[in-house]
Amino acid sequence: MHSRPRTLSQLRRGVIEYCVLALLRDGERYGFELVRTLSEVPGMVTSEGTLYPLLSRLRRAGVVETSWRESPSGPPRRYYRLTSSGRAVLEAFSGEWASFRNAVDHFSNRRKPHERRHAAPARPRFT
Repeated sequence: MHSRPRTLSQLRRGVIEYCVLALLRDGERYGFELVRTLSEVPGMVTSEGTLYPLLSRLRRAGVVETSWRESPSGPPRRYYRLTSSGRAVLEAFSGEWASFRNAVDHFSNRRKPHERRHAAPARPRFT
């Protein structure tokens, strides 16, 4: 049986890129800001070592584009923003995710046959 950390890691690996795209939906962000924002949500903790290769792959795939900007505190920062292709990918994922989540919930919330108890119908009370 899988341990909780391993299970969360596998689940996170499958959806992290879509979480990043969702964070970019409302505007551009720089890499460390994405790491920090993801890490604020329980179960989504990630590292720069995981995120930067992902961002590079998303850039090569054309779903995000980048620009460099001077930072008021430190070296220049690379900002990431969604492309129209990225918005389409995120929109398609959102629809699929709802369907997939419902399917998983169907099985994970399902009771075992021996746990199913059908209550006897209430008898009408005549007074």
